[in-house]
Amino acid sequence: MNILVVGLGLIGGSLCKALKKYTDNTIIGLDTDKSVEQLALSDKSIDYTFIENYEEIELIIICLYPDAAEKYLFSIGDNLKSGTVITDVCGIKGDFAERINDYCNQKKLKYVGIHPMAGREVGGYKNSSSELFKNANFIITPFENSDKTAVKMLKELSIKVGAKKLVVTTPYEHDKMIAYTSQLAHVVSSAYVKSPVIEKECGFSGGSFQDMTRIATMNEEMWSTLFLQNRDNLLEELNILINNLQKYSKVISENNKPELMKLIKEGRIIKEANLKKRIGEPN
Repeated sequence: MNILVVGLGLIGGSLCKALKKYTDNTIIGLDTDKSVEQLALSDKSIDYTFIENYEEIELIIICLYPDAAEKYLFSIGDNLKSGTVITDVCGIKGDFAERINDYCNQKKLKYVGIHPMAGREVGGYKNSSSELFKNANFIITPFENSDKTAVKMLKELSIKVGAKKLVVTTPYEHDKMIAYTSQLAHVVSSAYVKSPVIEKECGFSGGSFQDMTRIATMNEEMWSTLFLQNRDNLLEELNILINNLQKYSKVISENNKPELMKLIKEGRIIKEANLKKRIGEPN
């Protein structure tokens, strides 16, 4: 199968490397930065660069920010042959995926979104790896009218590049869950490092500090787009968190140890139950 990967950053580059290493497909790369394309060629991460011929392309994996992904697809739709499978790896789906799906239906293309739950604190092709998706969760977000063979194809490719668990859900349920499991954590990390005390933390910190602040180095352009395009879900989770933090603040200010212990115990019990539920599961 001929697979076109559009956008050779961390995720796109890693997909190229994993697909080359673990499948027999022909991988074509496309990036606005031609030096990145040449690097991918020299790394043998791709078989060749894209030369404006969509006739032989069977699957297009769009690894761009949501706005750019939409703009790119809409600019090439008339050039694609009927039945071409389209997917994206964007961190939001919802209304974005609805627009993509409607467009693909009009053009007789087969769209199914995916979201590999993998990444690093640093982006770019130079940080990509064929092992990035090893043991990762892959979320697949078909619509009711999505082509079943396209869904099957993406499931199989996800497993081949390393996915340990596949989750199939709707685009809107995806966004609701991602607001809690991913976006909220990024907001908290970004806010946490803004204490002036961070200038003196070296030598005073351990694993918990590193765990809480690791993702504060996120890309502001990408994550601001993801936050705002999923703002209703994210605001709901932020308000829940703020309400819970205010409870801790109140009992600490009141020097109320019994109530503080109660809050901490509640959190411990919830997390212990969560850990038992996900024994043997990937992160």
